[in-house]
Amino acid sequence: MKIMLLRCLLMIGLLSPFPFVQAEQETNSESVETTVEIPRELANPRATMQTFIEAMQAVTEGDKQQLIVASSTLDLSDLATVIQKDKGSELAYSLYSVIERSNKIELKSIPTASKTGQYVVAKYTQGKLELIKLNDGRWLFSKATLNALPNILEGLIKQPVNAGLQDSHVALPFYIQLRSYMPPVLKNGFLLEYWQWLSIFLVILIGSIADKIVAWFLAKNVIRWKGNHPAFDSLDSNILRPLGLMAMALIWWSLIGLLGLPNTALIILSVAVKVLVSLSAVWSAFRLVDIIDALLTNKARGTDNKFDDLLVPMMIKSLKVFVIVLGVIFSADNLNIDVTSLLAGLGLGGLAFALAAKDLVGNFFGSLTVVLDRPFQIGDWVVIGDVEGSVEEVGFRSTRIRTFYNSLITLPNSILTNTKIDNMGARRYRRMKMMLGLTYDTPPEKIDAFCEGVRSLVQLHPYMRKDYYQVYFNQYSAASLDVLVYVFWQTPDWNTELRERHRFLLDILRLAKQLEVEFAYPTQTLYLKQTDEAIPSANSFAPDMTQEDAFAMGQREAKSIVEATTGLDVRPDPVKFPN
Repeated sequence: MKIMLLRCLLMIGLLSPFPFVQAEQETNSESVETTVEIPRELANPRATMQTFIEAMQAVTEGDKQQLIVASSTLDLSDLATVIQKDKGSELAYSLYSVIERSNKIELKSIPTASKTGQYVVAKYTQGKLELIKLNDGRWLFSKATLNALPNILEGLIKQPVNAGLQDSHVALPFYIQLRSYMPPVLKNGFLLEYWQWLSIFLVILIGSIADKIVAWFLAKNVIRWKGNHPAFDSLDSNILRPLGLMAMALIWWSLIGLLGLPNTALIILSVAVKVLVSLSAVWSAFRLVDIIDALLTNKARGTDNKFDDLLVPMMIKSLKVFVIVLGVIFSADNLNIDVTSLLAGLGLGGLAFALAAKDLVGNFFGSLTVVLDRPFQIGDWVVIGDVEGSVEEVGFRSTRIRTFYNSLITLPNSILTNTKIDNMGARRYRRMKMMLGLTYDTPPEKIDAFCEGVRSLVQLHPYMRKDYYQVYFNQYSAASLDVLVYVFWQTPDWNTELRERHRFLLDILRLAKQLEVEFAYPTQTLYLKQTDEAIPSANSFAPDMTQEDAFAMGQREAKSIVEATTGLDVRPDPVKFPN
């Protein structure tokens, strides 16, 4: 549907008002006096004629740049700037063809001054070649001469080229040759001559056929690419469809200028076609960037390094911004918009723009921080402020984080430059710390056996860190004897960590069952005393042994325990883990 609307733009625009044409003509009015220095090449009738002939002779010898010099001798002030270049070249060829078919022109016979401000070079039945002096002092071929050129040239089409002027000559404009073969009935019409209407229809038809052919050919190739390269599996078969549209627009652009259309119609159609060319070119470039994206993303997924997963999306976004900038410049150049003045205006407003875009600049430098410092990678589990989740995408303006609630949080990159980033995904080891509560009736020997059994489990589990762990009876709690278990896993992701944690905890449970070690529940013991006897009165304190005897008993028992377990005067070596 979009393509059909773009195609209809040409026909709709032809009957639509074009308000800026009149404004353009008013802007280029000759009525304003100027003090600009008169170019020597246009200072008098002879100099202008000599400049034009020499420039066109250079064109016939292959120097197409001289068309600009030849066009400078024509009064194109009635033409809109959007068609001045193309129309000026066409009129220069037509004028030179008229001069070639006229009587030999002697430059010496043309005066270097004229009191009337007008000089007639030659007269014809259909009009005359004349040079006029503008208000700024330049001598140019008049507007009346330019308007009469098609009719003059058609009347002289059967005349031979003046061999005394030059040996090689330019070909007649295509529309003049084409019109000469048309019957008189097709030279009439409404707004345009009938043959021009028919030509426009054929041009549109040729462009549409080219669009279909190019689109079909490219779709077949994309299907073949998808079969040969897994990277292109996700691409749509019509991803290169805009290239067909661009081919159609380029055909329209190249053929419409050959029909000799009136200025107003040429302006409308030229603007419509140039806009279509610009849009299709930018669209095609975007689709090509998508193909590059698919190719690079596939290569990035095949590597262990996650940095390219972060770099590829940012590079693709940079390419798309670059395409937009080039598209704007290309469109402005096609429409003859002065980009220099626009950039100068941006320069004057640079300070205001910088103040208004300080957040944008902050976000940009935040993205550079991510690229250069690499605090995280795509897929890492991060904690940034009060946001926790896995990194899903990093752009120039923001970073997207998928939380564990499956919501998507967008963080401006400027935050990343001054906020603490805790990268949980960059952990070399994943820690677990817990207390295993054993019942108070557990014998010390069984506690030792249980702790040593847990240490053996750490050594036997493949993903557990072997060079650092702690398993010791750690404290007395209100309802249990607490054993500290402080261990680490070296796993690549959270899923593997959960699986290994599950296996380790189940093995501890199996070990406790085999050693007949019971885990404690939170319990309290309540003693109730019931008696009918009267509470005896308090007697004075009279211990069975003295304090000295009690101290001596405690020291004696402690010495026997240490002698039986560690040994007297024995200092165990510090804990060392096997390499």
